[in-house]
Amino acid sequence: MSIENLPQSPEQQPRKPRVAVVFGGRSSEHGISMVTAGAVLRAIDRTKYDVLPIGITRDGRWVLTADDPDRMAIAERRTPEVEELAESSEGAVVLSVDPANREVVYSEPGSVPKALGEVDVVFPVLHGPYGEDGTLQGLLELSGVPYVGSGVLASAVGQDKEYMKRVFTSFGLKVGPYLVIRPREWERDESAARKRIVDFAGEHGWPLFVKPARAGSSIGITKVDDLSGVDEAIAAARAHDPKILVEAALRGREIECGVLEFEDGPRASVPAEIPPPDAHAYYDFEAKYIDSTPGIVPAPLSGEETAEVRRLAVAAFEAASCEGLVRADFFLTEDGEFVINEINTMPGFTPISMYPQMWQASGISYAELVDLLVQAALRRSTGLR
Repeated sequence: MSIENLPQSPEQQPRKPRVAVVFGGRSSEHGISMVTAGAVLRAIDRTKYDVLPIGITRDGRWVLTADDPDRMAIAERRTPEVEELAESSEGAVVLSVDPANREVVYSEPGSVPKALGEVDVVFPVLHGPYGEDGTLQGLLELSGVPYVGSGVLASAVGQDKEYMKRVFTSFGLKVGPYLVIRPREWERDESAARKRIVDFAGEHGWPLFVKPARAGSSIGITKVDDLSGVDEAIAAARAHDPKILVEAALRGREIECGVLEFEDGPRASVPAEIPPPDAHAYYDFEAKYIDSTPGIVPAPLSGEETAEVRRLAVAAFEAASCEGLVRADFFLTEDGEFVINEINTMPGFTPISMYPQMWQASGISYAELVDLLVQAALRRSTGLR
C-alpha cells in the first residue's frame, strides 16, 4: 500500500497555553490575594488560555481549588480563605524543580499521585512575604517556569521598604525622611530603639507613620500623633514583621501611577490621586478594601506634573530592575516636588484597585491588562536576562 493510501490521522490541534493562577499564601495579605485572584480568574480569556487555580493555605500547603471567582470576594466585611475553596483538606499540589519538566502533580495520602499536565506560565497574585518578595519567584526560576511580574531581585527590593528607598536614592529619586529599627536592635535594647524614634520625631515633627518594613495593603501601619502612641504602634507593626520602618509625615497630595511592560519597554498610565478618606485617619486597609474609598482618575494635575510623575514612575521601575507591572506611589509636596513613597511589584489587582483603574483610564480594560501581562511573561525566559 502506498503512503498516500494509508489512513490519515486527524491533525492535532495546538494546545492553549496553560496559566496557573497562584493565590492566598502565608502573609497577612492572604485574603486580598484571594480577592485579586477571583478578579483575574473572572477576566482571563478562557478561549485563549487553559487555567489552573492553585491556592496556598496560610500554613503553606499548595492545593487545588474550585474555579469559582464568586466565592473569592469580600463578603460582610470579611475576606475569603483558601481553605474554603480547597478541593481536599489533605491533598497537595507539587511543582517540579526540574527545568525540563513543567508538570504539576497532585497527591493525597494513600493515593497514587496524579499528573495534572504542564504549566506554561504562572500568574502569582500573591501579596506580601512568601510570594511577592522573591521567594516564589526563586522557586519558579529553579523550575524553569515563566511567570508574571518582576524577578527575584526586583521582587525582594519591592517588598523591603528600607532597601527600596536605598535603591531609589542611589538612582537620584527623592524619598522622604525615614528610620529603620532592625529586629536585633529592638531585642537588644528596647529603650534605646524607642529613643531613636523619639529623637527622629524631634527632628521631623509629629505625626509619624510606623509600619512593617516588609508588608503591604497598609496592614500593620499606625499613624502616631505623639509619644503616647509609640509603643502600641511598634507592637502593631512587629506583629507582621520584626523589622519596622518609621516615616515622617509628608504634607501634600498622594499620587499613584501604573507602569506596564510592553514589547518596546515600560510605559506609564495616567496618574490617579488618593484623596484623604472621610472616615479614616489615612488611606489604610479598611479605606482601601472594605469601604472602597474611591480615587480620582485621572489625577487633577497640570500637563507638566502629569508628565513628570509618569517619567518618575518609569524611572523607579527601571531603578529596581522590575518586569511586568508596578504601581508607583508618590507625594506631591506643597512646594511642587514629587517624592516617591514606594513601589508595589504585585499591586492590588481587584477591579476597584487603583492599578487597573489607571489603565482603564489609559485605554486598556481589565481583561486586556491580564492578557498583556500573561503575554509579557510568555515572551520572557527564566534565568539571567
